[in-house]
This record gives sequence, structure tokens and C-alpha cells, in this order.
Amino acid sequence: MTRQPMLITQAFFDSDVAAELIDYCMEVEQINAVDDVLNRLHEIIARKSCVRVLGANRFAARRCDWRRIEIGKTVFFHKDVPRGWVDEWGAFAADGRPLVGLITARMCLAPFTWRELWTMLDPVGVDRWPIELAIKHGMRDGYLCPVGGRWVVGYWSPRAFEPRFTHQARALLYMTAASAAMRLERLVKEDSGRVGQRRAGLTPRELAVLRHASDGKTAREIAAALGLGTETVRSHFKNAEAKLGTRNRTQTVAEAMRQLLIL
Repeated sequence: MTRQPMLITQAFFDSDVAAELIDYCMEVEQINAVDDVLNRLHEIIARKSCVRVLGANRFAARRCDWRRIEIGKTVFFHKDVPRGWVDEWGAFAADGRPLVGLITARMCLAPFTWRELWTMLDPVGVDRWPIELAIKHGMRDGYLCPVGGRWVVGYWSPRAFEPRFTHQARALLYMTAASAAMRLERLVKEDSGRVGQRRAGLTPRELAVLRHASDGKTAREIAAALGLGTETVRSHFKNAEAKLGTRNRTQTVAEAMRQLLIL
């Protein structure tokens, strides 16, 4: 029996493009420049589809540390992304404002389109700004692919992806995004801030106290569970606050969870 070729999607990729994207996943390991990782991917998908490469973002160690977004160091945009959008987005990010799309991408296991994101979250106020900015610059839709909680690789389009954006097409783009992210991880110099002195600074006792506090235990209950004095537990809380730069017990536990120090 003759095997029929896999149908990726009539709207996005023909069989030749699909084959090139699969080859890219293997060949990207031979690419030795960050820009070339994105350029090669863009060259393949933009030739016969409405999809364009947006770029890649490497997350900071601290989930709330948006000021670590630096274009050319932790964020890499493809050269064909509208320049006006890059300038305005960069200015917004530089103010340390949380970007709901990136926040969601860091927490998600699966990729999503911009339209799906906004339908799901129904943002208001400043949270609507990113999508309004994209539309302003002719970027009607996008597709964000989170990779391992460390990277997100994004695509954009001058047209809406739906309704013909099939599961096969999504999977193919996600696969190539993951391959690109793994190569970028090796090419980008290790950021000491990702591992962070904060992560290594908490002692096992301090982490144990915070873990129990995250379950709602009081200082007295934590002391009994760990076989410590109540004052010792309070001392561990104070030390953890100083190391994490927090102001109270609630914020300390929340910050430890953001940094994945406790689960």
C-alpha cells in the first residue's frame, strides 16, 4: 500500500516546506550565530505562508523580574519584525511592566495564538496594550511557543491564523521552536542572574520553613514539625526575607515559589 503524505495544512505549509522544517530541527545544531538561527527559520516559513518569525525570549531566573528583558541579550527579534513595534515594545518592557503574554507563556505547557490568549484572559486596561500595539503595526496574530520554562519562541502574521491553523501545523511550528530554543540556549552566554545568588543563598532550614509556611502552618506549627524552637523559625523567616529582598512572610513565601525554590 502506498503511504499518503501527511497533510500539514492547506493554508500554511506544503509538503516541501514541512520537510524543510523537519530538516531544520536537525540542521540548527550546526548554526553558530543567534541571528542565523532565527533567519534560517524565517526563510523557510515565510516563503510560502503568512507566518513570520517574531523572535525568542530567554526568561530571567525570577518570574517577576521583567527588568531583565534586554534586547540583544535576553530578547532576540528577527530583523523583519516591524521596527516601530520593536521600539515601543522595548520601551514598555524597560519600565518593568509585566507583559501578560510572556507571563502566560512561562506558565503554559502548550503554545497558543495571540487571539486565543486574549479570548481566554479577556484583558482590560494596560493588559490590552500589547495586542493593541501589535494591531497598530499590522501584526494581526501570533503564536507563542514556551520551551521548558526557560525560553519562548514566537511567530507573527499579518493575518489571523484561525480557522485553518490545524493541529499538525501547530505541532510543526512548536517542534521547530523547541529546536531553535535549544540551540539558542547553547549559543547565548550563561547569564549568572539566571542561576542567581538568591537561589543558592537560602539554607536547607530556611527552605524547609518556607515550604511549611506555604501550606499555611504557623510559626509554632512549623517549629513542632521541624523540631526547632519558635524563635529559630522566626529567625529563618527573617534571614529568608533579607536574602530574597522581601518585606513580610507572605511576600517571602510567594517569592520563593516564583523562583521555584519551593513547590
